[in-house]
Amino acid sequence: MIEHVTRAVYYTNIHLLFASAVGVCAWLLTSIPLGSATTKYWIWVATSLNFILPTGAILDALGAPHLRWASPLGVVGDAASRLSRSPAAPILLLAWLSGSAFLFARLLSRLRKERRNTGVPGGPRAPVVEGVLRPRISLPAGIGQVLSDRELDAVLIHERIHVRRRDNLIRLIQELGRCALWFHPLVWIAGARLAFYRELSCDESVIRGGRGAELIAALGKLAAPEGQLLLEAGVGSFLSHRVTRLASARVRGSFAASNTFLAVAFSALLLAGVFETVAHTACCFVSPR
Repeated sequence: MIEHVTRAVYYTNIHLLFASAVGVCAWLLTSIPLGSATTKYWIWVATSLNFILPTGAILDALGAPHLRWASPLGVVGDAASRLSRSPAAPILLLAWLSGSAFLFARLLSRLRKERRNTGVPGGPRAPVVEGVLRPRISLPAGIGQVLSDRELDAVLIHERIHVRRRDNLIRLIQELGRCALWFHPLVWIAGARLAFYRELSCDESVIRGGRGAELIAALGKLAAPEGQLLLEAGVGSFLSHRVTRLASARVRGSFAASNTFLAVAFSALLLAGVFETVAHTACCFVSPR
């Protein structure tokens, strides 16, 4: 039993070590004031999935006979062995389970609340994408009296991108992963960056469609305190940054070179992180000391 616990702790530590390295690289790359928000959004999607998927353990289970070149990382292995035998191990396990259960209950509560808010008569209070596997756009009753046709078209362009990319599903997967890895600060940072670039990347499609000014006007009307419609908290997040970016309308062809650089650099770093994870976990058993 102790041997299995040691191996599980070792796998987890190695996985999080190299996923964290990839996460730091993602933060550095997306902090560069070059490239599109869409490219940076997908970088954070990949970073989040890299945290959630235990690559080394999966490959170990699927292809152990072909991965004999892998070797354990002694420092982490020794730490895993000591931790699995420590009197504090049951306490740490209980703390992890308690935190995960709390966040999972909070997630369920939020999902139920969102479902109630969008299911009220007359529709939701603001334009929103409902559903996870079969997303659809839901509009408030009377939005045609609040927004002009061009403004409504700008809003729909934005929301259609959320639908096409299955952003609700990606968000749910990331939040479920955060329930399990709640103790890791980079997982929380990944969630925040994901939400930030999710909205900005949809705005880029509006700009390309020539509706940037109309979306600014729509956001102003939907967020106006005196209006009948109000933006939901998630949609209104980063509003000033979104308006500034929409006003500058800088989605240009010159992004191509910087997008290529960001994509290639991150892909190389991600593959290196996955390789190192596999190299130190697949087929490796940390013997008790």
